[in-house]
Amino acid sequence: MSPSRRTVLGSLVTLGTVIAAPTAATSATATPGRRRNAAASTAAAFEFLAEKIDQYGAGATLRVPQSYTGGYFAGINFVSSFLYDDALTVIALLQEGSAAQLARATMLGDVLLYVQANDPIGDGRTRASYQPNPLVTADGTPYIGSPAAYSGNQAWVGMALCHLYQRTGQRKYLTGALTAADWIQSRTWSAAGIPGYTGGRSADDQPLTFKASEHNIDIGAFFAMLHRQTGQRVWSARSAQAFAFVRAMWDGTARMIWTGTTPDGVTINRDPIPADVQTWAYLATKDARYGQAVDWTIANLTANDGGFTGISFSTTDTSKVWFEGTAQLVAALDLRQAPGDQARINAYLAGLRDAQRRAPNADGKGIVSASSDGLDTGFGDLYYAALHTGATAWYLLAATGANPFTL
Repeated sequence: MSPSRRTVLGSLVTLGTVIAAPTAATSATATPGRRRNAAASTAAAFEFLAEKIDQYGAGATLRVPQSYTGGYFAGINFVSSFLYDDALTVIALLQEGSAAQLARATMLGDVLLYVQANDPIGDGRTRASYQPNPLVTADGTPYIGSPAAYSGNQAWVGMALCHLYQRTGQRKYLTGALTAADWIQSRTWSAAGIPGYTGGRSADDQPLTFKASEHNIDIGAFFAMLHRQTGQRVWSARSAQAFAFVRAMWDGTARMIWTGTTPDGVTINRDPIPADVQTWAYLATKDARYGQAVDWTIANLTANDGGFTGISFSTTDTSKVWFEGTAQLVAALDLRQAPGDQARINAYLAGLRDAQRRAPNADGKGIVSASSDGLDTGFGDLYYAALHTGATAWYLLAATGANPFTL
């Protein structure tokens, strides 16, 4: 893990809600009542994303949804929209199937293209966050929240654009994805130390020389999409380079993946160990060794809080449940389908739906980030029980069986 879309919030970031404890006795067969409850839950979650998107405009008006709503953030009027969350929202909306949600997804895709094309530096980067009201300022530049340009965030923007190109066939989305990829390659590839992609650029436009497993997973998946959509072998080779870094972070004894390196690009960062690196590596590569990291996550990061059970963010703090990460775990289990995984999936999803209804600050539609306030990520952030577009999007991806790392 590394400074990324999570760390730009400092002490303001939020965390995922908890879910009911999975047990081996959970039935792998959904009853009609459970299916109806699941359908109503996903419909409500899609409605939440639509409401957030339409809060600051309608139709084709370029706009972004604020990432966090209610709870701690209501008291400080924090309305920033993190582009990682927006990219996830695009991919989630594409799973719904209606013309209205496709229109919202393409509008958000057009936002990604706009902020990329109209950035003050103008080199193809996008920023960590933007402000929603107004997104477009009087001089036409986007209203930037956090100006950092992390390599992993660029990859998520690129993946969202690839998904849009796959669905719509509109060439502009592939062009924007290639612009993001060129920025990543030209500004973050480093053959020094352990070869891999570095963190990107800081808020004051200084190079971030650490190498994060998370970012390299994102980049590897993104470049694999570009290879599929362009047929250009260079993207396959670059994808392999990113995934080679992830393999270098694999600990075959503990059967998990380290965070990445320190800024020297060589020394492995061994504390804390985050959950998302474990599940994302499996989702992005389908490599069986990373299926073992999924088991490591359950064994080492399970959290119980407020009547919910799920996983936490990292080894730093397992006192609260991270809902977004729990949904990521569901997606990885759904892909793996090892013995016992379906029972775990059913229990985790049932718990997420329960959290949708009754977690602190729940509205019956969206998913809150954490089971309670103050989850310490170990990377300088605290997560809160606030409604979160990113957590809601991950819930929808998990509930619909979608994998954002593949087309």
